[in-house]
Amino acid sequence: MLAKVKSLGLVGIQGFGLTIEADMSNGLPKFDIVGLPDTAIKESKERVRSAIRNSGLKFPNGRTTVNLAPADLKKEGPSYDLPIAMVLLIAQGLIDNLEYKDYAFLGELSLDGSINKINGVLPLLITARNLGIKKVIIPFDNIYEASFIDGITVYGANNLIEIVQHFDTSMEFNIPEVTKRNFEDVKKSHTYTNDFCYVRGQTTAKRAMEIAAAGGHNMMMIGPPGAGKTMLARCMPSILPDLTFDESLEVTKIHSVAGILDSKDGIVYERPFRSPHHTVTTIALTGGGNKSKPGEISLAHNGVLFLDELPEYSRQALETLRQPLEDGKITIARINSSVEYPAEFMLITSMNPCPCGNYGSRTKECKCTPTQIHKYLDKLSGPLLDRIDLHVEVDSVTYKELTDKDIKEESSSTIRARVNKAREIQRNRFIGTNIKCNAKMTTPMVNKFCTLSKECEELLGNAFTSLNLSARAHNRILKVARTIADLDDSEEIQLSHLAEAIGYRALNEKYWK
Repeated sequence: MLAKVKSLGLVGIQGFGLTIEADMSNGLPKFDIVGLPDTAIKESKERVRSAIRNSGLKFPNGRTTVNLAPADLKKEGPSYDLPIAMVLLIAQGLIDNLEYKDYAFLGELSLDGSINKINGVLPLLITARNLGIKKVIIPFDNIYEASFIDGITVYGANNLIEIVQHFDTSMEFNIPEVTKRNFEDVKKSHTYTNDFCYVRGQTTAKRAMEIAAAGGHNMMMIGPPGAGKTMLARCMPSILPDLTFDESLEVTKIHSVAGILDSKDGIVYERPFRSPHHTVTTIALTGGGNKSKPGEISLAHNGVLFLDELPEYSRQALETLRQPLEDGKITIARINSSVEYPAEFMLITSMNPCPCGNYGSRTKECKCTPTQIHKYLDKLSGPLLDRIDLHVEVDSVTYKELTDKDIKEESSSTIRARVNKAREIQRNRFIGTNIKCNAKMTTPMVNKFCTLSKECEELLGNAFTSLNLSARAHNRILKVARTIADLDDSEEIQLSHLAEAIGYRALNEKYWK
């Protein structure tokens, strides 16, 4: 007997429709799965057999063939266990309610018939909705992730028996529908653990971080150990604009596929902050591996990627950041497939100015030789440094700055209000385009929105020559100046705005001249 059910598969974060077919015939017992299954799917034969039998149901005795169509696409992961089990039960006539044709099935089976959580439910459900599938049965542990998707009815099942009873018209049992939740209600209950009000001193660094947040600019902090660079970086998400629902869905898709999504929240409502250790491999940073998983740069999409002690990272890993910083995406090409992940992140880096960390400090003496300092700084390439808009020196705070209770530091909420105001100006400026902030402006946009007066042109020309700037650095200075002007609520870029933007490039000349 032949039977078919609907399911869904993933390539990267893009889903595709799938039909699971089963054919049973007389003959010696044999169970085959075809249609380019990976090892996890091939092993599902044993999981499905045990799950069906331990649920008190009948497993087919004859020759059974299961096909995953379309057969030319590679299928990965254990999420096909449930649809394979369902098609076998239907083929045997154990489920005769034709309503199953309206459903798609997703889930991994335990040997006792219970249904385990799977990765990638959010992009799979969005694909199902786009394909016109009205109902989907998923593992109960994935229901919070499914609760934000409108236009589709989702059911969370605990085990195989519940699904059989759900389709049994003689029983008064139905798997409850997943209750929809409101994104804004979930987001309101969130508070940040890191706040700028706890950062003492560092006025210049805080100003630079405000500019970076307002315009989406990349930033580097250089200073001795213990100056507060890491704490400053960890406070960055607290002043960034809140995620919109569409942005949150983009991030949640990536985290769901990677298997790091919090099952209780079901959605990412805070801008990601990723801080990989300096021993991170190139594949872990950019993505890839046997299953082309997203890397740290994609997990930081719409958020912050923080690289602490930048020169300690491998040169190869750092150089792979250059293209994503420009394009906002990363393509992982393999022999059998090519997967594209979004990677539109803000890069925040920190580093010591020398091996001992005290070069240029106003309070401590550097013990490194010029050769050691040059070798240490030379680990970073010019093209990578050129893509970092703001270079800021962060020196140690004084005892008075650290302990004076009369000094009241600004809170993140106060700074975020100014950032949001500047971002609103940018949204209105770029309306009708896919540009969200000044840092992403194209060259024609820079020419249109970053016009300079004669005095500003002269200042920038002098800086271009004296600092030996590249064409890329020239445009990035203009973008930063535009952001400073937006924070100042100025339609024109003033001389002071441009001078401040140039100042964030002058530090590059001090260390890498």
